[in-house]
Amino acid sequence: MLMKWTGRLILLLYALLIALPLYVVLISAFKSPQTFFANPLNWPKPFTLTNFVSMFKEQPIWSYFLNSIIVTLGSVLLELLLGSMIAYAIFRLGGKIGKGIFALFAAGLIVPSQVNMLPIYSLAHKLGWSDQLYGLVLVTVALLLPVTVFMLAGFMQLLSKEILEAGSIDGAGEWTLFTRFALPLSAPSIAAAASFLFVMVWNDLLIPMLMINGKSKLTLPLAMLQFRGEYVTNYPMLLTGVVVTSVPMVLLFLFLQRYFVAGLTAGSLKG
Repeated sequence: MLMKWTGRLILLLYALLIALPLYVVLISAFKSPQTFFANPLNWPKPFTLTNFVSMFKEQPIWSYFLNSIIVTLGSVLLELLLGSMIAYAIFRLGGKIGKGIFALFAAGLIVPSQVNMLPIYSLAHKLGWSDQLYGLVLVTVALLLPVTVFMLAGFMQLLSKEILEAGSIDGAGEWTLFTRFALPLSAPSIAAAASFLFVMVWNDLLIPMLMINGKSKLTLPLAMLQFRGEYVTNYPMLLTGVVVTSVPMVLLFLFLQRYFVAGLTAGSLKG
């Protein structure tokens, strides 16, 4: 009984640690700077939508939204295409060759991307990718590909080899087996990987900060830095931007929740 209530108390404290920052962010979006600095934890009095009006009227927020959507969708779709193909190849090759390819991509997880910032910027500049959205997409894909392969390779191991072998006997080539059998069977796992990658790319600040200079090509997280001044930071506007930026992620999770849970529990069904 003591262990049971101890576990509940720990979960309650953990929930409060998550709920309190969310509460501060949400109420601060409806406060004026004066009200916020008076007491950040108080309920907004008066309740105002000025921050949201200013966000959409005075800032090119829709342009930033479009940039983030282009970069996120482009990166995630290309990641899933390349990652699923590589994971399928690892699964089909098997043996030492498959393990060697998997180890090569797994090694990419060892070195933090921050260590590679200087050579990445130098290479992107020489290729003409600097300050280009397509350049940001390609660099993001290259940096996250080891993560994608690592996730999808584990999911691909759950595929039935008998089904693929039966398809081969019927005359199906590898591309047909991949598109007609492997991808549909891996749909929940791919959806789980897609939601994970979406959050990583959508919230990424470091790589856009490295690659993008022009204001017209800013992504949403990078655009939020505009509300941080040298001496004073407009926290209500900044937190309003956080709320606006979070809406697509919440909608994505609600839409893919069933697939996300199925993907996370797929490994427990093996054997």
